[in-house]
Amino acid sequence: METRKVQLSGGTTYTVSLPKAWAQEHGIDAGSVLSLHPNGDGSLLVETRMDRSAIKRTTTVDVATDSETILRHRIRALHAVGFDTVTLVDTTGHSDTRRAVVENTLTELSGFELLSSTDTRLQLTNLIDAENVDIRKSVLRLRLVMLAMHRDAIDAVLSDDTTLSERVIERDNEADKLFAMVTRHFRRALTDLHEVEKLDYGRDELFEYYYASRQFERVADHAVKIARFAADPDATVPPAFADRLESLAASSRKVVDTAGDVILTNAGIDAAHLALERRSRLSEDLTELDRDLYTHDDPGEAYVVGLLLDSIRRSAEYGANIVGIAIQQTGRQNVAQ
Repeated sequence: METRKVQLSGGTTYTVSLPKAWAQEHGIDAGSVLSLHPNGDGSLLVETRMDRSAIKRTTTVDVATDSETILRHRIRALHAVGFDTVTLVDTTGHSDTRRAVVENTLTELSGFELLSSTDTRLQLTNLIDAENVDIRKSVLRLRLVMLAMHRDAIDAVLSDDTTLSERVIERDNEADKLFAMVTRHFRRALTDLHEVEKLDYGRDELFEYYYASRQFERVADHAVKIARFAADPDATVPPAFADRLESLAASSRKVVDTAGDVILTNAGIDAAHLALERRSRLSEDLTELDRDLYTHDDPGEAYVVGLLLDSIRRSAEYGANIVGIAIQQTGRQNVAQ
């Protein structure tokens, strides 16, 4: 680290000199234009490139030897790390099956579209700019989707409603798309301050929103796991356990919902503590019901209920994860004040 003394120039302008070695390394000379990014914490970032908004992140990838699974993961990864344009190349020619895999994968990603295609090249491009994205609202939407999925999944299992369970499974695509979009913009913000300015949230806030959305997405995955039991004729929930399962699942969602309030609506430290207390009480109730399963007459039914209890427990734990970040958030805000 080097230090520089601030000088007063012309009676109205403060100036500070740049390290000569750094300036030469980046081709800076008299008359060069730099970008200055003031941060709320008192720091000032100096960039040598003035207009990063004109910079497009592009890449070309040879996918000739990729399996369908690898191809899907590759497209998702390129979307997540923030590429604007991706060209998939296969010199032997893209088969109809491969094109279908690409198009199906794009339905899971907000903003990515198939822009053009030839026999050997498929060009994907991003159509959503960060200026048109509100990360907080996206996470709020993900929370609503996740809570509805979890509630409907429990209802589907307890009522043997296969139609409702199918809707839960189908809705997981919406949850995944929202999480993918939050991930993309958070990842871009890590390396591009212009992205941060467009999103209009600090990096600390973006991390907190990303982390909360990750936990919401995991709860949504457990909702799908629960919903699948409704389609399994061998998965039976004894009526004697139905009310307790419904109550425990509702308590689990309350933990997640309350934890989310601290990050998304500034509910405060008391709400964070309340969520932890609810998680502790829920853990005791889950343990009690789990013990009751040991004396249940039907091992198959006990096994199914045990798996449901595991998903309910894990959902509450994801809520507790959010509480941890929420408590850190309140601490950060107190320091900032």
